[in-house]
Amino acid sequence: MGSIGATNGNDSNVKACSPFTGAKRLRELLKDPSKVVICPGVFDGFTARLAIAAGYDAMYMTGAGTSMSKLGWADLGIATLDDMRGNAEMIASLNPSVPLIADADTGYGGPVMVTRTVTQYARAGVAALHIEDQVQEKRCGHLLGKQIVDRDIYFSRLRAAVLARDQLQSDIVIIARTDARQTYGFDEAIERLQEAVKIGVDVVFLEALQTKEEMEKVCKIMGDTPVLLNVVPGGVTPEYAVEEVSKMGFRIIIYPGLCIGPLLESVSKELKVLQTTGKASPKSSAGGVKEAFNLCGLQECIDIDKQAGGKAYSTVGQ
Repeated sequence: MGSIGATNGNDSNVKACSPFTGAKRLRELLKDPSKVVICPGVFDGFTARLAIAAGYDAMYMTGAGTSMSKLGWADLGIATLDDMRGNAEMIASLNPSVPLIADADTGYGGPVMVTRTVTQYARAGVAALHIEDQVQEKRCGHLLGKQIVDRDIYFSRLRAAVLARDQLQSDIVIIARTDARQTYGFDEAIERLQEAVKIGVDVVFLEALQTKEEMEKVCKIMGDTPVLLNVVPGGVTPEYAVEEVSKMGFRIIIYPGLCIGPLLESVSKELKVLQTTGKASPKSSAGGVKEAFNLCGLQECIDIDKQAGGKAYSTVGQ
């Protein structure tokens, strides 16, 4: 299975020299059947920088995190194509050799809009995206009350996505996601994904699996087609360690809420400290800000300016 710390995310110059970037890199990772691609959920430049520095092989841009961080609203289908593509483009650009898998919801409309979504994501440097079968007024995959479109509508979305990928001659990875398990059962979800493979998608994603048996079964049924697992602590899918999930046969594991909970807890605590004591905690010192600046490219900017003969940042790093 894949190593979480396999690359040195702090050495951006070395990684930039990789022969693979974005989608090509992800496809190369998926060629190895013993490899599982572990993707922490990120939603802005800061969380993406932290994931890159930690050395992850790939990242996942969560739609829920994007909606909450960019718009301040829960994941209820409020974010638009422009919201999602803009955020994905920014994250993907931070280190193009670290593949970004991005939520693309329902594709934001009919077949024409789906082709537009795939085109914009591909040109933004996104390595992979997933299209789902919820109605346009969608919600987070682990919430109750999801409404699912008919097969014909879902398949038309996937055909449009595959058509756009092929017409662009792009390596972007198309992931078919189905939320049909909750409403119509496991067998219906499987049949939708089997047809999705015939249409030409690259990866399948059965959202909200409910038992270990279902988890093992979907991987067995899908055979050589890579299967993605969504890990949401407290959600309907049982949570297992990476090693066990890899043995089940999953090839990509995403953790959409990985950064959301710690951020909520730590920032809420710091705000309370200031409110109750009248001063910030020592952890909120200027040293922490400098560390964050370095994480987010301060030294690279200083080096570029120096190499270009500039003096704008000559004292910044002192």
